[in-house]
Amino acid sequence: MDTLTNNNEIKIWYKAARTSDFPENGGACVKYKNLQVAVFNFTRRNEWYACQNLCPHKMQMALSRGMIGSLQDEPKVACPFHKKNFSLRNGECLNAEEEKISVFPVKVEDGFVYIGFTE
Repeated sequence: MDTLTNNNEIKIWYKAARTSDFPENGGACVKYKNLQVAVFNFTRRNEWYACQNLCPHKMQMALSRGMIGSLQDEPKVACPFHKKNFSLRNGECLNAEEEKISVFPVKVEDGFVYIGFTE
């Protein structure tokens, strides 16, 4: 883990896994401390995203198994059980009155995926 010094910036970049550990146009779950994080390799957009794995609708750890896509150019994940759609940029629910989910910055360096935390 790397720590940055600026208080307004990411304090920890957690080395989650190799890029090859994530399916193309799909997600996988990684654990950081007590938090499950869904990480998505959105190859159709050439982008990476991370969010909480917990779907707030029925409190199930399921978002990493959700389908990713775009809604009016907004990258999103759909819960595989309830089809609630969440923005992968800001966490807002796009098709229902649901609680916002947490999203995290992602960077890829030297074949590894890092997730940023502000703790």
